[in-house]
Amino acid sequence: MKVFLTGATGFVGKGVLDRLIAEGYDTVCLSRPGRADSKGKLLPEVTGPGSVTEVAGDILDAESLKTAMAGCDAVIHLVGIIREQPGKGITFSRIHVDGTRNVLEAAKLHGVKRFVHMSALGSRENATSQYHLTKYKAEQLVKASGIPYVIFQPSVIFGPGDEFVNMLADLVRMPVTPVLGNGSYLLQPVARKTVADVFVQALNHREATNQTYETGGPAPVSYEQILDTIGEVLGKQKVRKIHIPLAFMKPVINAMEGFSFFPITNTQLTMLLEGNACRDAERLYDTFSTEKIAFRPGISTYLS
Repeated sequence: MKVFLTGATGFVGKGVLDRLIAEGYDTVCLSRPGRADSKGKLLPEVTGPGSVTEVAGDILDAESLKTAMAGCDAVIHLVGIIREQPGKGITFSRIHVDGTRNVLEAAKLHGVKRFVHMSALGSRENATSQYHLTKYKAEQLVKASGIPYVIFQPSVIFGPGDEFVNMLADLVRMPVTPVLGNGSYLLQPVARKTVADVFVQALNHREATNQTYETGGPAPVSYEQILDTIGEVLGKQKVRKIHIPLAFMKPVINAMEGFSFFPITNTQLTMLLEGNACRDAERLYDTFSTEKIAFRPGISTYLS
C-alpha cells in the first residue's frame, strides 16, 4: 500500500512516518515548495522495509495535490494549526476546512480507498473556539466524501520534542510557576507513540471503518497535576504556583496575542479552561492494539 502523508515534518508526523516505515509502507510525503526549514526533516529515525518519497505541494493548492497524490492508495491527513497568522493567510478556516477539502478532492480523483484524519478532542458543532469549530467542519467534509474513513480526536499529545510538556517544564523550572485561573481544568495527555500506532493500524482495520475515536491517555489529569508531575520528573520537591485571575489575564491576552512570541491566545485560553478529557477513552484501546502510556512514565523517558 502506498500512503500519502500530510504534515510529515511536524511533531506528530515524524512519529507517524517512523511507524509507517517500520511497518513497510511506501510513504509519499507532501512538502511545501521552497520551504527553507524542511531539509532533512523527512529522514525517518527508524529503519524498516518501507520507503519515503518527498513530493512538492501544498494543501491550499488543489492542483498540486492532484499531481502529488497520483498512485496512492490511502491518505493520512495530519496538517493543522493551533495559532492563526491572518497576515500570512494562515487561518483555522483555510487550513482545517479548505485544506481538508482540497486533500479530499484529490483523494476522490485518484480513487483513494482509505482516509485517516486527525481532528481534535472537543471538536463539535456548537464549539466556542474557532479551532474546534473548524475541526468539526473538516470532520463533516471527511464523512460526506464517500471515502472510507477513520477520524481520530486527540487530546494534547506529548513525546520527545513536543512543545506542550517542554514549555510547561520551562515554567516549572522558574521559582514560581504561573497558573491561569484555578488550574482544576482537566486534560487527557496522550503519547505520540499511541497516536502513531492507531493512525497506522487504522489503514487496514476493518472494524474502525467510518468511525470516530476520542484519543487520550489512560486517565484525565488536572492542569495543576500536570505541573506537579513535571516537577517530580525534574526532581523538584515542590512546584510553587501563583494563580493569576482570569479577569486580569484576559485583557493582557487581548493586547498581546497578535505577537508570535506571546505564549497564549484567546482561543487557546478558551480551550484550556473548558478542559480536554475523553468521555470514553477505553473505546480506542478496545479497538486498537497499543500500549496505555500514563503521563508520568511517558514524560520520564525524555524530560530531564
